[in-house]
Amino acid sequence: MPLEVGLWRVDGDKPVKLTASGVPLEAQLEAMIEADPGILGTALLLIGRQVPTDFGKFIDLLAVDDEGALHVLELKRDRTPREVVAQLLDYGSWVRTLTHEQLLDIFATYRPGAVFEQDWTTTFGGDVPEELNSGHRLTVVAGDVDPATERIIAYLADFAVPVNVVFFRYFGDGERAYLARTWLIDEARTPPRTGGVSKGGSKETWNEQDWYVSFGEESGIRNWEDARRYGFVSAGGGEWFSRTLRKLPVGGRVFVCIPGRVGYVGVGTVIGEAQPFEQAVVTVDGEQVELASQVLEAGYTHQALSSGEDHREYVVPVDWTITRPRSDAVWMRGMFANQNSACKLRNRFTLEQLAQAFDLGD
Repeated sequence: MPLEVGLWRVDGDKPVKLTASGVPLEAQLEAMIEADPGILGTALLLIGRQVPTDFGKFIDLLAVDDEGALHVLELKRDRTPREVVAQLLDYGSWVRTLTHEQLLDIFATYRPGAVFEQDWTTTFGGDVPEELNSGHRLTVVAGDVDPATERIIAYLADFAVPVNVVFFRYFGDGERAYLARTWLIDEARTPPRTGGVSKGGSKETWNEQDWYVSFGEESGIRNWEDARRYGFVSAGGGEWFSRTLRKLPVGGRVFVCIPGRVGYVGVGTVIGEAQPFEQAVVTVDGEQVELASQVLEAGYTHQALSSGEDHREYVVPVDWTITRPRSDAVWMRGMFANQNSACKLRNRFTLEQLAQAFDLGD
């Protein structure tokens, strides 16, 4: 049984108990959670509302926490215990397969024009994890539930299924209204989040060698054929975009991916430190030349959007092992993708598929 919550208004020396009820409209409760997911008791970034699944159903609210774990929030509405719990478990079976890039697509649909990493920093501070969907948690949101639902949820929790019920009580007091929250199962005893995508999660061991690089082809700014021809990767347009690229170590092996479901197009070894485009040097026919002096398809410059921030394009020289044209990129469901310009690549499934596709002999 959940803890019962009471609320009293203090009039002088006399406490006056307020009468609790369910939230008048569950749609109103859904809107309240959307406006401030923090009322659930933990910091969450909402990434979708009424998210369509592959089997024709819609998740009420989908959020992510500061560790990259997903939270499926489902309002009870007027459904039987069997219906609400079965549907929540079905949603869990679907979200555990979502890749990093699919989650970014869901966010883009929910928040058109918003930048995921900016929303992340505003909500949590710090950088986005290398891999989203490190696990998931399932939550029924309700004003009350019947004994059958309580028994089912408690039974599943005993077998380490990360499921719980959060109750909201509504207290009216004249022109004011209050919400109180409690959980069916003490959150300290809730099972750990179940792991995410089985083909490779964020907890896999890194081999201390391989790096993922996102090479976003922006019209007039950056071009993959330039990078293939002159041996480099680049990123810029703000400190957020160039910071991770500038951390690539000399000797590291990079796997270059063009985002937007295009795919992986090259593998190579970093042979120099990052430099601003205007100062970058590459090797042409065995000689060191300034990249800016070469015939290029793109300009590698950005318009400064705020004073004081470094918007320059940074270039990292790479000795290519093998590259492919954009039209022959390698991509399949479950492969690793990330919005950072560069990060450690530890996803075993991705590495295995790329080793085969690029004939690396790993």
